[in-house]
Amino acid sequence: MARILFVKTSSLGDVVHNCPAVSDAARSTGGAQIDWVVEEAFADVARMHRCVRRVIPVALRRWRAALWSAGVWREIAAFKRELAAERYDAVIDTQGLLKSALVARFAFGRKHGMDGASAREPMAARFYDVAHAVPRPLHAVERNRRLTAAALGYALEGACDYGLQGKAAGSSGAYALLLTMTSRADKLWPESRWIELGRALALPVVLPWGSEEERSRAERVAQGLGQAVVPNRKPIKELAEVLLNAKRVVGLDSGLTHLAAALGVPTVGIYCGSDPALTGLYGAANARNVGARGKPPEVVDVLKSFA
Repeated sequence: MARILFVKTSSLGDVVHNCPAVSDAARSTGGAQIDWVVEEAFADVARMHRCVRRVIPVALRRWRAALWSAGVWREIAAFKRELAAERYDAVIDTQGLLKSALVARFAFGRKHGMDGASAREPMAARFYDVAHAVPRPLHAVERNRRLTAAALGYALEGACDYGLQGKAAGSSGAYALLLTMTSRADKLWPESRWIELGRALALPVVLPWGSEEERSRAERVAQGLGQAVVPNRKPIKELAEVLLNAKRVVGLDSGLTHLAAALGVPTVGIYCGSDPALTGLYGAANARNVGARGKPPEVVDVLKSFA
């Protein structure tokens, strides 16, 4: 039985986008044993994939902030020992960054990644045993799927399958989840439109957040709605339960929006500063994208997407 290691460390949206490639690998190799190196903050997403045997958390973000700490160096040594404990038939770095290529080098097995013309950081290609050409103007999900198919030597076929399994808490369909947070200012949607949308949905509204700035924005929207819940900050595993319990999810170009779509929740992704053709909600039956780079959608566009 083949042993495969995926290296896709971050961020949340990128981790979600890697899930169909994992499903393809399991389906096309007759039930390979699949492990996954992923940032500790997103490890629960990898654990939700039904085909992943072992998740190996890495803490590059935290380690970089305290490289002078003896405890950090002990953690790094322990991580390298865990990674080296298994010999793999293929190590596939779908991240295409210098940091992920270096992580892949710690594993035993033939290393695969994108070539210099395809990788997000061309220098990463120098660390692979085999570098594959993957067209750039493709959605991130398809780039991961094509690299994995090339690395493992199978023809890419079949529908996109995220393979994620989650558990909803309580009765479903009780509320709408509005994900007003995103990583860049140009991706934001006007707060007035969030308020207009929340009123039009005619459902109780929940507004999660991740940073203090995001909490302030959520609280302003909640105040404009009059009746809405801004919950305490939650880890990914608990947020997944909240997503699964929602009747509808509307979110910006962020990892949580992609996770909602991958879990099969009716989801609309709002695009204002990025191209949905490259990073939009993809391959999920209940997901729709509205808007485009420099063209924020109107509230009516979002509502029509749920019709």
